[in-house]
Amino acid sequence: MKAQFKPRVPAGSWQFWLIIAFPLAYILIFSYIPMTGMLMAFKDYSPRRGIWQSPWVGLKWFEQFLTTPSGLTVIGNTLRLGFYSLLAGFPIPILLAIGLNEIRSLGFKKSVQMVTYAPYFISVVVMVGMLMQITDLRMGILNRFIVLLGGRPVNFFGQASIFPHLYVWSGVWQTMGYSSIIYIAALSGVSKELQEAAIVDGVSRVQRIWYVDLPTIRPTIIILLIFNCGSIMSIGFEKVYLMQNSINISTAEVISTFVYKVGLQNANYSFSTAVGLFNSIVAFALMMIVNQLSKKLTDTSVW
Repeated sequence: MKAQFKPRVPAGSWQFWLIIAFPLAYILIFSYIPMTGMLMAFKDYSPRRGIWQSPWVGLKWFEQFLTTPSGLTVIGNTLRLGFYSLLAGFPIPILLAIGLNEIRSLGFKKSVQMVTYAPYFISVVVMVGMLMQITDLRMGILNRFIVLLGGRPVNFFGQASIFPHLYVWSGVWQTMGYSSIIYIAALSGVSKELQEAAIVDGVSRVQRIWYVDLPTIRPTIIILLIFNCGSIMSIGFEKVYLMQNSINISTAEVISTFVYKVGLQNANYSFSTAVGLFNSIVAFALMMIVNQLSKKLTDTSVW
């Protein structure tokens, strides 16, 4: 019977404890201690009284958020943008990675990678500014192209129905290259023997992708899908807030911007905390459901 190896840190190894002390302190101070602020969601918080002395109100703020038309609209907008982003943005990096993996010209491959990776490093403010310039009603390149084809200029930022498409597809353009990196890394682990055997059997390139490449990277795809489903409710604040205006607000108001306006602009801290907590609970529930479904259907899961 083999003896089990149990790594043990010697008591005198102060260097080890010094190394982990700062990360642990950071997590404790900025992640765990602020979690006590969740109590504000169940209280009528007053800065003068503080969190502990403010009166309990139970689920009052949750009921208010879930029963008002504005709250339901915000939830609907968040879910719509989240699912739309998932459906449009999740498969494209996979297709891009497979396409790059099939390119034989090293120079062309690196050029495509540079062009697709570069947008990821553009700041959100600059990206939204570029989007406004491109879609400008009079001087934008996109509207000039539409007029050249005989159409009429479109006020892209002045139509609420267009906002979800602008948000999602600009995000796909900005992140598809960077998101494909992990799939490219997974494709590098595809068995060369299987590929050579498929070639000998006369399998076409498309069939090799379908029967060799995709099954190999399927666990990676499933794990990332689970994480992406968990982030459906996590619509970024900065980009949405910068793209909002008084015309498209009916489809552009999401939970993150709603929390900012209610909590910081209107100083209703308890209400905004309740909305943020609700958002986190729904996101966690979605991730748990998708993880369990994946575990039953594919035997692949995060935990």
